[in-house]
Amino acid sequence: MHGVVPVSLASSLSTEVTMAQDRRDILDVLRFELNFLLAGGYGRSPRTPWRAPSIFEDSPICPNFSDPSHPQPCESCLLAEFVPKALRQEKAACRFIELTKQGQTLEDLYRTGSQVEIEEALADWLRVQIERIEQERAVLGEQGVA
Repeated sequence: MHGVVPVSLASSLSTEVTMAQDRRDILDVLRFELNFLLAGGYGRSPRTPWRAPSIFEDSPICPNFSDPSHPQPCESCLLAEFVPKALRQEKAACRFIELTKQGQTLEDLYRTGSQVEIEEALADWLRVQIERIEQERAVLGEQGVA
């Protein structure tokens, strides 16, 4: 399957998040997130079956994954580049990424959408971003830019 990140990347994703400057490749991170989503990563947790998982925040790509004290600022996350600048200081800034063509964010979808609708919007958004970055890199590669 195109775009699926090897499971071995999961360990490097979760161990590198403590770095002040995230050196992971955004394309690898987005591919991993899509794979995580498609593999059912946002299903109910046996540890917290009473609450729905939080998109991005309950993913191994989050710098604060499995740490309820949230020691890392959201700005240290690679997803911060997708958050409008005015909202990057928000707690859980990833909730303000516009996932749909209509401008709906996770924050909006949590209030108005079902888990299925949220996951479909996320999958679509991830595929669009992955394709966009791949195309940009292909153009840069053709131009001889590293």
